[in-house]
Amino acid sequence: MIFGTFERMIAFRYLRARRQEGFISVIAGFSLLGIALGVATLIIVMSVMNGFRQEFLNKILGVNGHLNVYGASGSLGNYDVMTGKIALLPGVVAVHPLVEGQVLVSSSGHAIGALVRGEKLADLKSQPLIANHLVAGSLDALDDESIMIGDGLARNMGVRLGDSLSLLSPDGNPTAFGTTPRVKTYKIAAIFNVGEYHYDGSFVFMPLASAQLFFKVPNAATSLEVFVKDPDNIGPISQQVRQATGPTARVLDWTQSQSAYFNAIETERNVMFLILTLIIVVAAFNIISSMIMLVKDKTKDIAILRTMGATQGMILRIFFLAGASVGVVGTILGFGLGLAFAENIESIRQLLQRFTGTDLFNNEIYFLSTLPAKVEPDEVITVVAMAFALSFLATIYPSWRAARLDPVEALRYE
Repeated sequence: MIFGTFERMIAFRYLRARRQEGFISVIAGFSLLGIALGVATLIIVMSVMNGFRQEFLNKILGVNGHLNVYGASGSLGNYDVMTGKIALLPGVVAVHPLVEGQVLVSSSGHAIGALVRGEKLADLKSQPLIANHLVAGSLDALDDESIMIGDGLARNMGVRLGDSLSLLSPDGNPTAFGTTPRVKTYKIAAIFNVGEYHYDGSFVFMPLASAQLFFKVPNAATSLEVFVKDPDNIGPISQQVRQATGPTARVLDWTQSQSAYFNAIETERNVMFLILTLIIVVAAFNIISSMIMLVKDKTKDIAILRTMGATQGMILRIFFLAGASVGVVGTILGFGLGLAFAENIESIRQLLQRFTGTDLFNNEIYFLSTLPAKVEPDEVITVVAMAFALSFLATIYPSWRAARLDPVEALRYE
């Protein structure tokens, strides 16, 4: 073994403070607590940031396609031919023609802006995030006179299943007296909840034929949404789709259309990692200060050990073990605390909300109904390894100073 029985006994004896050494032990205790909190905080924060990214990716790409094809100069009149070409490409799972448009939704004096999306009924059923998250009604009930809305929009409008909503399009009908808004009333046939506030509060789905009629794009689509097997490797497939559609279409993948979301999350994640690492660095400096004080306090003991035959290497290992054990124990405690907190973070949030009576995670601000967390093993290993490395580095200088102590000088005035 690297550390002998004698070295371990002396090192752990020095960590058990007597009354006159209590202050040194207190500093070591705070160092241990600082490292534990630093490691736990890093694991928790990085897990939450990973959870945010994963949830946004699942929600956004569960409702939207992994890439979209738009007409270079308006709608896609030949969308059936283009859909067939894209569907044959390797890696493509499905292609859905869409008709989208902004509308004003009104009911009983209330009016809210919304996005209408027209899709084929079979395409809606093939999207699990929508088909498996209906809170009322059924997709089979959708017809030319009915729509499906999110439960957030239903709450804001004060409507329920079976009620009616009026859709007003800014692209009005020309008349002899000018352009008048185009308005049509639809019955609510289904209500969904995908857990993302933006979609639940502002999306309206209707059959593709109804949307073509309402937005006056007969036998055309405003875009094609393409679903692929591996959305993280969207680049090569996006290039193939561009080649298949030619210059008459414009292709936009999710890394371009949703770049603001994911760039913001990635930037915040990196900054938080750097900031929270400082907690561990400060705790490591506390280890240095406590070990220097311990060496100063044990000067006579070191000199006696040297005169009894202890080598410089033994003295170095004694104080290295004493200091490193603080960092190792703190890292292990932080590792366990961080994993336990990250795995139960939503339950902890609910508990804190009940005690404080405040909303700690407003879905209107964060766009998610639950606080997500995803533990990445590689990141946890990196955090733990960094904490171990800082703990070991923090003990090198005090241990070297202790080993270099001259026993004659130390005992001269004793």
